[in-house]
Amino acid sequence: MGLSDKIQDKTIRENIAADFAKLMDEQVATKNGLSGMALKTAYGIVKGAGAGYIPGAIGRILPDAFAALDPMWNEGLQAGDPVGHLVQNSARTADTLLSVTDARIEKTNNGIVRSSYNKFRKSVKGDIEAAVPGMAKIIDAHVQG
Repeated sequence: MGLSDKIQDKTIRENIAADFAKLMDEQVATKNGLSGMALKTAYGIVKGAGAGYIPGAIGRILPDAFAALDPMWNEGLQAGDPVGHLVQNSARTADTLLSVTDARIEKTNNGIVRSSYNKFRKSVKGDIEAAVPGMAKIIDAHVQG
């Protein structure tokens, strides 16, 4: 059973989305300087799109993201450490996730969200790579068993 199978459970999907949203809040809060201020502002604008927008958006993208991550997760399972595998391959993990978000952002009708995403797209890969250990632990905590 792969990640994409586990995410079919609505409760698991909602719990992962909530934990990922908390992780995003933590990651954004650590940003400093002018670029950090700009990111915090843009993130605040996106969060202002509606209460629960971030967890909801994450929940909607999780099925595609987990389907994309399935091969990497399975490689890690075969090696005995899926969390470690994603972390050791954090650049590949980030590229995989960004390919999903890139495809989704092209389809959004929300100009504010699209504009904010496009403004920071080039710089977010490093941020996603930095978040991979936390994301991998969250995934593991929710899908094992």
